[in-house]
Amino acid sequence: MTSALFSPITMRGLTLANRIVVSPMCQYNSIDGSANDWHLMHLGSFSLGAAGLVMTEMTNVSPVGRITHKCAGIWSDANEAALKRVHDFCRTYGVAKLGVQLAHAGRKGSTTPPAAGGRPLTAEEHAWQTEAPSALAYDPSWPVPHALSKDDIQRLIGEFAASARRIDRIGFDVIELHGGHGYLLHQFLSPLSNQRTDDYGGSFANRIRFPLEVFAAVRAAFSDDKPVGMRVSATDWVDGGWTLEETVMLAQALKAAGCDYLDVSSGGLDPRQKIPLAASYQVPFGETVRKETGIKTMSVGLITSARQAEDTIASGQADFVALGRGIMYDPRWAWHAAEELGAETAYAPKMMACHPKMRPQVFPNRQTVTA
Repeated sequence: MTSALFSPITMRGLTLANRIVVSPMCQYNSIDGSANDWHLMHLGSFSLGAAGLVMTEMTNVSPVGRITHKCAGIWSDANEAALKRVHDFCRTYGVAKLGVQLAHAGRKGSTTPPAAGGRPLTAEEHAWQTEAPSALAYDPSWPVPHALSKDDIQRLIGEFAASARRIDRIGFDVIELHGGHGYLLHQFLSPLSNQRTDDYGGSFANRIRFPLEVFAAVRAAFSDDKPVGMRVSATDWVDGGWTLEETVMLAQALKAAGCDYLDVSSGGLDPRQKIPLAASYQVPFGETVRKETGIKTMSVGLITSARQAEDTIASGQADFVALGRGIMYDPRWAWHAAEELGAETAYAPKMMACHPKMRPQVFPNRQTVTA
């Protein structure tokens, strides 16, 4: 049986061996934005064969763009050198392609980590002034962000481009812009958080202007043969917010601008959201975007089993599936899925001793291979 999940796919000059992606997962363990031994272990383990593409956590373009003091960044030479160390380890010992999710938290910054309550920082905890399209707090109990001026917007575009150049220098294969989950790009998209009266607010065309300008700057700063995608929230799950129909129109505009894929998630912008969690609950959003626009899509959210992932790809609902918590629980998820589906997938050279073909007593239907 030929597996759709374990079939290759090409974007620009990059070919992925399978359709499995390790989703960006915030680790809240960086120091002044810089990666450390935790990231070496965390991403290094996944690179050994957990997926065709391994993404870093949300990596921010400035200190103000962080969610917490412990979030990852790529604004300084020190950040770049630390992330290169992790990249080089993954590249030397692993078999996965590597990507970075580039972001700015906007009004959702200056908080404690989720495990510490995810609440706004106090002055004693060294809170900082957040920035957003409008002076509207995420929640009534949160501080009001600084409303970005047009000069601020140009600064931010420059910060995204500078960060993209750092990512390119390091040698990563993919950049994904974070345009969902209520962070800065999403804040511009949604009328719930963007109430500007200039040419960056109001109409749909105005609300997508800043995300498109950021995309264009990042695309120009990154090697042309490497893909750039964007994560989006297909709906805010709140009346009067961003909609699936608008997501489709944004996808059309991004595709025309050279975007290679959309990672289709949902929610995160407004605490009033009511999300009906269920297995594959976000897959239909990506399926609609894919069918309406022809852009490649990635589905994420409560995709846990090999058969579930296989059916999502084989049915044409998505081009990739991204796993987060499930792949943390089982960092060898791809190997186990391949066995279940009768497919082959890559093992890092130093991990070949555990390949089923090397253990015929445990896997009697497998042919033995030599190391």
